[in-house]
Amino acid sequence: MSLINTGIDRVRVFELPCGIWENGSFHALTRTALVRWHSFWNNKLHQVYVNGKYAGTTVDTSHRQMTVPIPTSPDSPVTIQVFAVTTGEANHDFSGQNDVVKGQSGRVEISLIRSQELPIGGVVQIYSDNGTGEIDYEHPLTDEPIRIWPSWKDKAGFGMSKFGFSDFGYDGSGAVGFGKGSFGHGKFGFDADILQWVSKALKAGTYKFGIKVISEGGYESTVNETEPITVIPAARPVEHVSVASFDKQTNQLTLALS
Repeated sequence: MSLINTGIDRVRVFELPCGIWENGSFHALTRTALVRWHSFWNNKLHQVYVNGKYAGTTVDTSHRQMTVPIPTSPDSPVTIQVFAVTTGEANHDFSGQNDVVKGQSGRVEISLIRSQELPIGGVVQIYSDNGTGEIDYEHPLTDEPIRIWPSWKDKAGFGMSKFGFSDFGYDGSGAVGFGKGSFGHGKFGFDADILQWVSKALKAGTYKFGIKVISEGGYESTVNETEPITVIPAARPVEHVSVASFDKQTNQLTLALS
């Protein structure tokens, strides 16, 4: 089983006041909100995720509300999701499976399999077309090259660990073991782990990226380019909603957002 997103509706989020004045206005409790929802599931618990990250699990199958911490940056939209889970998975964090918010962040994530074939002392450089359609290979996006093996102990191979404790000619006490990384991408008995790079926030548009592996001696690999990636950042959050006008004849209401 995993996250169940069917049968849940009317998810509402409320600011929690920490002070209410005589005229009814209030001062919101920073970084905390009350989430309420309706759910078809009477035999399951519910989990709440804030911007794709696990925020908590209800303690009873009848509970339909939870207080959660939220970001306070005015430039960062907040997405709150509610899922049903089995009681056996109540304490399991499914953030790694929740990719709904990633596409709304305005950032691009590039993953590279760090297989044992990559050279010791090698680095990775990432380039972009900045939305122009032509990748600029003169100016990498990274402030510093990404080291493939920050520690030589992570690299398997002859003389890289305790001699005699691995296959002939292949030491590997520091390598990712079987079932511990990305299965099927490493040598038999060894998995490969993943290097991940996340871009800065990008404007709406279509981007391409190029990746090079450069050895310690300066030899460059063949360039690997991504397919065009469409970036659509989430809308800036709205703090205040007010009625700007109302046309009785057309029954049209215009709202002002700020």
